[in-house]
Amino acid sequence: MTNQQLNVVSGLQLWQWRTKATQAAIAHNVPVVEVDWLLQEIAGLDRLALRLESFKGWSEMAIGLSLEELEQLWQRRLCDRLPVQYIAGVTPWRKFKLAVSSGVLIPRPETEYLIDLAVAAATNSEKALQLQQGHWVDLGTGSGAIALGLADAFSEATIHAVDCSFEALAIAKENAHNLGFVDRMRFYQGRWWEPLNLLKGQFSGMVSNPPYIPSDIVPTLQPEVVNHEPHLALDGGADGLDAIRHLIEVAPSYLKPGGIWLIEMMAGQADAVTTLLHKQGSYENIQIHSDLAGIERFAIAQIQY
Repeated sequence: MTNQQLNVVSGLQLWQWRTKATQAAIAHNVPVVEVDWLLQEIAGLDRLALRLESFKGWSEMAIGLSLEELEQLWQRRLCDRLPVQYIAGVTPWRKFKLAVSSGVLIPRPETEYLIDLAVAAATNSEKALQLQQGHWVDLGTGSGAIALGLADAFSEATIHAVDCSFEALAIAKENAHNLGFVDRMRFYQGRWWEPLNLLKGQFSGMVSNPPYIPSDIVPTLQPEVVNHEPHLALDGGADGLDAIRHLIEVAPSYLKPGGIWLIEMMAGQADAVTTLLHKQGSYENIQIHSDLAGIERFAIAQIQY
């Protein structure tokens, strides 16, 4: 938990809550593992203590929520499908623990691969040093996950993070500060490239996980997503490609020759994105990469020299 006043409970009280919460999770078809993950976050318990239930005999424990608050939020998890990450206020991503709230999309594990693709592209480029030391931007940064991944991967680069949401930027800044990257990062409120107008032609790379879900599909998503995560980060317009079209069209005026353009997209969009990149005329080395499930999820290209 972040910035929470601690509450003192007995180990027996927490064990009793855990037992009831586990039974309720089964009854409501919520993954049981979420109970212990939540207790790891709010009570600082490790997996061994949970598995052996050794905490049951502890006279006092400090937790980030009162038992009443914990139960109220757990009921929202069960009945309203509130994501457990929003209850804990954090989520794991790569090697980080990121603060999250309902103002930002919860970073997904598959998005982690964007960082690996960016590193591989920069390393294999004939301008590797320039790319690794240059300016990179995460457009639509949300919690700051991608920007922080870039800051960690490119230790000599300056990372720019843009989002139209003030709340999202506040969380991204909090994460940058907590993880020690804030001195190498710049934050801007605005739409896509617009706040970076004075830096045209200076970027080594752009990475983005834009909204890419077609508008009519958004209401059909899991209730955890459609009822709690920001639709601004999900809805990509009629065909899901509104933001991606914009990023394809505008990026060449901001990226250097040889600069890297890299996005996450939805299953089934690879052919359309490839066609758009070719038609724009400024890109080369266009590639599509699949995630671990075999879904074509990432598109990468370079600006022509």
